[in-house]
Amino acid sequence: MEQALDERKKKILKAIIRTYMETGEPVGSRTISKYADLNVSSATIRNEMSDLTDLGYIIQPHTSAGRIPSDKGYRLYVDELMKEKEAEIAEIRDLMIEKTDKMEKVLKKVAKVLAGTTNYATMISVPQYSGSKLKFIQLSRVNDMQLVAVVVNDHNAIRNQIIELDEPMDDQTLLKLNLLLNTNLNGVPIQDINLGMIARLKEQAGVHGGVVGDVLDAVAATIQVDEEDMEIITSGATNIFKYPELADTSKATELISTFEEKHQLADLVREHMADSGETGVSVYIGDELPIQTMRDCSVVTATYELGKGMRGTIGIIGPKRMDYASVVDSLKELKQQLDELINNTP
Repeated sequence: MEQALDERKKKILKAIIRTYMETGEPVGSRTISKYADLNVSSATIRNEMSDLTDLGYIIQPHTSAGRIPSDKGYRLYVDELMKEKEAEIAEIRDLMIEKTDKMEKVLKKVAKVLAGTTNYATMISVPQYSGSKLKFIQLSRVNDMQLVAVVVNDHNAIRNQIIELDEPMDDQTLLKLNLLLNTNLNGVPIQDINLGMIARLKEQAGVHGGVVGDVLDAVAATIQVDEEDMEIITSGATNIFKYPELADTSKATELISTFEEKHQLADLVREHMADSGETGVSVYIGDELPIQTMRDCSVVTATYELGKGMRGTIGIIGPKRMDYASVVDSLKELKQQLDELINNTP
């Protein structure tokens, strides 16, 4: 029966593998004592390395006093690494689901209250992340001819990408690619990943440059927001019937359809985000609106921000004769309160 390694031996083995992957040189006990958070002497580390050698997890090249990982050592390292990352990803997903559910409940309540107090229609975009940095990338094997790349940014947003292989990839190569990607990309703003960086990483990956290219495509996808990705919450659409100039049957039907389909509202949100700067208020009157069915309306929009890089838009839609001063004041007050509401709602 295979002897299970205790935590200290696992830490030493991980330190040996990481150091060897960085340097390509056999690793000695003194080096491990500097890099591993073990708080034990070099003599103790030498004893543990001797045990790891006897157990077959590391080997000693004939020409060196240091050790290098064996295939068995790599296998244990990869299995442990995958367990850690899978647990972390599961935890992140659970937290994000909980946070998203909580946020959407608050935003729906805000939209309803705002529609009731203004007697106009309201819309709120669920906030999107911008300015993301990479937190980590995990390449895992699905089967002999497929990998899955899991990309996590510093906001803990997750993107999965299946990568097709031309030929099977062994564990050591998979480990090297994981180390190459994470060593070069962790903490890097996604927008800063340019063609020069991509070319350099693909060159370092050698024959597996295509895999690196596919992974970086998945990274780029984490900042792409299309119509399906942007969620718009609306309330009070029937308030438009209170205003005779908007209550004409055909106009009202078109407006209600715009509120139900929402993709045109997403376009309006994007235009506001581009025009308004950081947290400005914008007013669109009649023909200034990019939405044909709203040319008899006015829309006042404001950007709200929930922590670093997380922004959304609040909008109030009404007739051109809306009470602009009151609406602008309401939006300015609301966007200041929204962060506190979301962070403190149970």
